Amino acid sequence: MSSEYSKCIQIRIFTHTHTAYSSLDLPIFAKLYEFYEKLTLGIAIFPKTKRYTLGQKLDNITLETFELLFSVSNSNNKTETLYKISNKIDLLKILLRLANDTQALTNRSYLQLQEMLQEIGKMLGGWIRATKQSLL
Repeated sequence: MSSEYSKCIQIRIFTHTHTAYSSLDLPIFAKLYEFYEKLTLGIAIFPKTKRYTLGQKLDNITLETFELLFSVSNSNNKTETLYKISNKIDLLKILLRLANDTQALTNRSYLQLQEMLQEIGKMLGGWIRATKQSLL
């Protein structure tokens, strides 16, 4: 399954803009998509007391990250948008640790999800550096 995600996800959508395709073709989008799939499986087995609080927050922040990622190509200030995404990724890392520490998430799931976020963070860091250099 992970080999499927090593390539860019090809999602067919009908839209009047080319931007939708260019955003969806990004490797970081594919990795975030894979992260979200695994996260939803983890949230589904959260204890009820955590599912509708911590689980919902994790879900919402991930979806907000998708929105920001999708909007980067149309943004007037790409660097600012990329930093917003970076902040969301950092917040996801903290919330995942909290989920693990409160036994809402298994150690195995926690490690897999954190590893994915680390990879997303590295991709994002490279993108931020490249964007900053292109502005010079």
